[in-house]
Amino acid sequence: MMSTTLHWFKSSYSGDEGGQCLEVATHPTAVHVRDSKNPEGPTFTVAPTAWSAFAAFAAGS
Repeated sequence: MMSTTLHWFKSSYSGDEGGQCLEVATHPTAVHVRDSKNPEGPTFTVAPTAWSAFAAFAAGS
């Protein structure tokens, strides 16, 4: 799947000053993640269940 066909977004907690931000694009069978400072760079893909587990863990931190 080409990254241009995905709708990428950052967390509403991300500020406008740059820094350590991730962008995420969801798809029914995958969640794609990339560095917001390098949108043409590498991405990684995880199953939606793995992303949900990560998000729940991160929210509890």
